[in-house]
Amino acid sequence: MQFDQVTVIGGGLAGSECAIQLADRGFAVKLCEMRPQVSSPAHHTDHLAELVCSNSFKSTRPDSAAGLLKAELERMGSVLLDCAHRAAVPAGGALAVDRVKFSELVEAEVAARPNIEVVHGEVTQIPEGHVVIAAGPLCSPALSEEVMKLVGGDALAFFDAAAPIVDASTLDMDVLFSQSRYEEQGSGDYLNAPLNKEEYEAFIEALTTADRVVLKDFEGGDLFQACQPAEEVARTGKDAIRFGAMKPVGLTDPRTGRRPWAAIQLRAENKEKTAYNLVGFQTNLTFGEQKRVFHMVPGLENAEFFRYGVMHRNTFVDAPHVLDSTFAVPGTGVRLAGQITGTEGYMEAVATGLLAALNTYAEAIGAAGVELPRVGALGALVGYATDPATVGYQPMHVNFGLVPPLEDGKRRSKRDRYQAYADRALEALDAYLATRSDLFGGDRS
Repeated sequence: MQFDQVTVIGGGLAGSECAIQLADRGFAVKLCEMRPQVSSPAHHTDHLAELVCSNSFKSTRPDSAAGLLKAELERMGSVLLDCAHRAAVPAGGALAVDRVKFSELVEAEVAARPNIEVVHGEVTQIPEGHVVIAAGPLCSPALSEEVMKLVGGDALAFFDAAAPIVDASTLDMDVLFSQSRYEEQGSGDYLNAPLNKEEYEAFIEALTTADRVVLKDFEGGDLFQACQPAEEVARTGKDAIRFGAMKPVGLTDPRTGRRPWAAIQLRAENKEKTAYNLVGFQTNLTFGEQKRVFHMVPGLENAEFFRYGVMHRNTFVDAPHVLDSTFAVPGTGVRLAGQITGTEGYMEAVATGLLAALNTYAEAIGAAGVELPRVGALGALVGYATDPATVGYQPMHVNFGLVPPLEDGKRRSKRDRYQAYADRALEALDAYLATRSDLFGGDRS
């Protein structure tokens, strides 16, 4: 069956997943990506599905909300999740990817579908017909203004940050050691830069007094909590980051045979391990200050930077009050997907792109829209993001705080409770998908 063309604006995670899913369901898709003609403060390439922050898609543990979301997306047929698995690099219990390979795999999936036309150039006006705006939180000012006119609400904004990436060949491997927390020394997928108390205190002093790019003292609402700059965390107390990104628990410095006072972990960017990012060290420091401050860390004295950390302003709409339950703008042919809806996170962006395609297809065949069980990770997130009763809306990623409580009344440990959430969610999702062969099964060509 063939359908009218759908214009998808934005070639990031949400837009790429949406375009692929629409194409597989018989739509002609015009996928618009403004890069390389117009770039953003955070992008470094013109590739589709570029990861601008971390290279991690978070945990794969089945008893975590992030792991549950991946299990749900696998059942729903996400193509970008499959690309992530094929581009995976070692990262302990997390799904991390080689950024370049991941983008290449996504672009290959798009190219393999002749009914997707990729058009490079800035979209400054929302076109007629069926449109999915997946421009992300860094959409151009002109398009952002058009979106705000369309939804009739206020633009909300927060600041987001990315961590530096360093050249592995310039690291001092006589100081750094390989170990994931709680694993045997010499094993694991992370490098660790150990600091003693004096080194840590000098580093924190330099970190908190260094020159910043965005010269302001941030309030809680300005920063998305999952991506706070390291210097902002450190300003809350001299040991705050030592109980966060620099916690030494589960690590042993082979030089001393003891746990270090603090440690910075580095995660590989690719399978060849030629580049590493500084885990949890998103930053707003100037490039010169990043070089000075991070060179104070043992093992990083001569580190060369492939990419310095950056900070940028992200925009999202007040989804609970301007979008319907399918992220559509009521009374228009426009639907939103990705982080511009306020759903925060890589896999969450993939998920909303998938949902945008499914709901567009449902409209085309006269079927009911997707109503995922609220006990699931994605169903709970969508419910929160589209519930008019939600007040003080801020960017949100999947978490078990959004799901309804268990009903059996049993007292459980945290891990058992989370596993029970996951078991309940997948059982409910399987039951729901079995009733929606119109969207998820059969021959759609």
